[in-house]
Amino acid sequence: MKTWHALWAGAALALSLFAPSAQAQILIGQTAGFSGQVAAGVKETTDGALLYIDSVNAKGGVNGQKIELISLDDKFDPKLAAENARKLIEENNVSAMFLNRGTPHTEAIIPLLDKHGVVLVGPSTGAMVLHQPVRKYIFNVRATYQREAEKAMTHLASMGITRIALMYADDSFGADGIAGAQKGLTAAKLTPVVVEKFDRAKPDFPPIAVKIAKADAQAVLMVASGSAVVDAGNALRSAGSGAQIVTLSNNASGGFIKSLGANARGVIVTQVYPNERAVTFPMVKEAQELAKAKGLTEISPAMLEGYAAAKVLVEGLKRAGPKPSREKIHAALESIKKFDLGGLEVTYGPDDHTGLDFADLSIIGTDGRFRR
Repeated sequence: MKTWHALWAGAALALSLFAPSAQAQILIGQTAGFSGQVAAGVKETTDGALLYIDSVNAKGGVNGQKIELISLDDKFDPKLAAENARKLIEENNVSAMFLNRGTPHTEAIIPLLDKHGVVLVGPSTGAMVLHQPVRKYIFNVRATYQREAEKAMTHLASMGITRIALMYADDSFGADGIAGAQKGLTAAKLTPVVVEKFDRAKPDFPPIAVKIAKADAQAVLMVASGSAVVDAGNALRSAGSGAQIVTLSNNASGGFIKSLGANARGVIVTQVYPNERAVTFPMVKEAQELAKAKGLTEISPAMLEGYAAAKVLVEGLKRAGPKPSREKIHAALESIKKFDLGGLEVTYGPDDHTGLDFADLSIIGTDGRFRR
């Protein structure tokens, strides 16, 4: 898939070859699963980013140059993500990469970032492997999955829930989330009643659901993406389990709620941004106003993630000057200290590309909205 932004960017690039007077563009590359199991969340994070990018372009762009986002669909396949990144970096000659999705997918493109000195801003993953050790060209914006999962376990324990099951995708994302959950359980002096992993590409949920039901689990943390959580939840209910379903912020989208259908109410989803209706945060109020101007009635947590990432990207481009080379953008991002996103601050340096540490919990209400 190539979005209209990509088509527009391609047309603008072609025009610039034949018309020297055409306005210069800053090309930014994105590879993400616009189709497949994470499509709903990817669309919302990208829409959130475009709220801010479009508003910047409407005011003349950055140092007189418009930002053009070239978005390619990797179908949530790490191999395709790497190939898309190669095309964007080597053929489209993008100045930076932005807002990709997935832990193994991000790991797959790191060699290209290192080879060409291209930064990746705001990967839509909270993988600890992207934080420690510091990845020179990756600038995280959101908190880690480990922090989210640990907070979720602490919350469940504080409610008196002791029989907790863990199920996770058999990949680096799943292992990362479970590591955080285990920290929280250890702190609460609890042992999970079931720990099961599944094949991300070909999951078989019914046998796992039966184990969880037989263990009489009161809650189950699902470290998985989009449709996998939906299918696992359906299998759980079919097996007769009424366990509280808990999942991480990678599923914090309105599309995810819709996909859950009748099983949506009561699902706990961790969050890495403030309440999307908390206008006391200037960033939230900004995003709401821009969304309203585009005819959108509300924003989602996933949109806020994209919006925040876009603010960091634009700040880096501004600091890089009128000719933002890849090297200048990297140096500019590392110079950011206490940058106010609108109620949340981001600081980077050679030894710190972590970004935010904000983590919270939400529950899906009867109205199909996240409640804090």
